[in-house]
Amino acid sequence: MNGEPRRFLRMAYVVASVAGVGFFALSVLLLGVWPGRVLEQQTRLMSPAHPLGLTASEQRGRIIYSREGCAYCHTQQIRYLHADMSRFGAPTLAWETRFDFPHLWGTRRIGPDLSREGSTHSTDWQLTHLYSPRSLVPDSVMPAFAELFDGSPERPRQEARDLVAYLDTLGRTRELAGPEGEAHAQSLCACPDQMSQMAFHATALNANPARARRAGTYPRLSSDPEPGRGQQIYVHSCAGCHGARGQGDGPGAAGLDPRPANLAEHEYTLDRLSFALWNGSAGTSMPAWRDLSPQDLSAVAATVRGFHAAQKEPEFPADILELGAHVYADHCAQCHGEHGAGDGSAISQLDILPTNFRAERPSLAETLRALRNGVEGTPMAPWSAKLSEAELSAVAYYVRGFFQPNGAGGGKP
Repeated sequence: MNGEPRRFLRMAYVVASVAGVGFFALSVLLLGVWPGRVLEQQTRLMSPAHPLGLTASEQRGRIIYSREGCAYCHTQQIRYLHADMSRFGAPTLAWETRFDFPHLWGTRRIGPDLSREGSTHSTDWQLTHLYSPRSLVPDSVMPAFAELFDGSPERPRQEARDLVAYLDTLGRTRELAGPEGEAHAQSLCACPDQMSQMAFHATALNANPARARRAGTYPRLSSDPEPGRGQQIYVHSCAGCHGARGQGDGPGAAGLDPRPANLAEHEYTLDRLSFALWNGSAGTSMPAWRDLSPQDLSAVAATVRGFHAAQKEPEFPADILELGAHVYADHCAQCHGEHGAGDGSAISQLDILPTNFRAERPSLAETLRALRNGVEGTPMAPWSAKLSEAELSAVAYYVRGFFQPNGAGGGKP
């Protein structure tokens, strides 16, 4: 009789062990292998036929990104949440990370999500930010990666170049897929209607408020903002590039090309500042600030306008103005437009939009510097080899007459 209970217990242990192992294997199959196979199949189906992979440099950059622990603070996954979509854009689709192994989705957002980073900031901004984050973002907690440079952001080592090359790929594959890729992915997406609506129709692909745009709407700013508010925001968001007094000499300016504008040497209309703050300056390191309210933008604009101090300038006779008009028509109008509104016939070929002289007026000295030396990093070339000093002076004075201080400048603000 004593043997029967022992045999029963042994059998019970065996059955429990087999059941436990079987349950574990079934769990792995149902929760790991099978969903993975389904996801892999969906990824292949929704992906374009020939998605663009990573170059050797970009692949090295991905390894550096992983090695330096960037995924500890940055995600690469826009979730199906209103807060995510309004801040960053369309939710991430699995096929966008088809070549990622292991994945670098991340779990925490100490820093912003980087799913669409590739079309948000310029290369020189990225390098300067890696070298000294707080030179551009004063309250950043991101560590500096100065070891990837030879002493300055203008001298990146290959590892820094590789890392930025990888960052430039984030969001690229889906953007390149275009409307046809979106339609293809939606038609083969085995997802509920609500998720499909959010993924493909709910918002722009990249809604990052820092992404610069060449054209777009902008809010109407107030000429009577809250006192003191603008200076606070300027110090927090602008002084890193433009300097404490707006002279383009902030701690992050040295690594940027073109250099930040010397705000003290320009007179701006409110519309011009609203456009620049809301849409950024495409082709430069100037981001957009669409995460600021119109009230805050009005305060910043008032601070910027306060940097300019009007200076007495010489009066030029009518014949000089006439000479300036001829020079402008022959050499400047194709970019800056017939009436100085920055809407010339060549602007579609330019990465950076030319100055709209109806909405901003550089000082005479600043205009002459630009004419003589050009503006490095922009399509504006030096003219001292083609124009005489008399012609340079004449056209520099002539363009100042385009300015419309009350805002109705025409063309693009």
